[in-house]
Amino acid sequence: MKASVDISYYPLTDEFIPPIKDLIARLKARPELEVRTNTMSTQVFGEYDELMNALRDELRESAALPHSVFVLKLVNADLR
Repeated sequence: MKASVDISYYPLTDEFIPPIKDLIARLKARPELEVRTNTMSTQVFGEYDELMNALRDELRESAALPHSVFVLKLVNADLR
């Protein structure tokens, strides 16, 4: 099953841009996913299991920073 996720990431720190760019770079490094960004959010597309496994791993790493907020919308379709 194809899936699409829209992610908004809010690191609650004065230096918030580097953690956002780091998360996006790690997601883009995964060849099984397609990642698109804009000024509001990041969209990630792929097979459901691969997408969820990548999110589990990459969001865990980003969540290791203190006080991070993630807003995710998951759709069980390819919305490219």
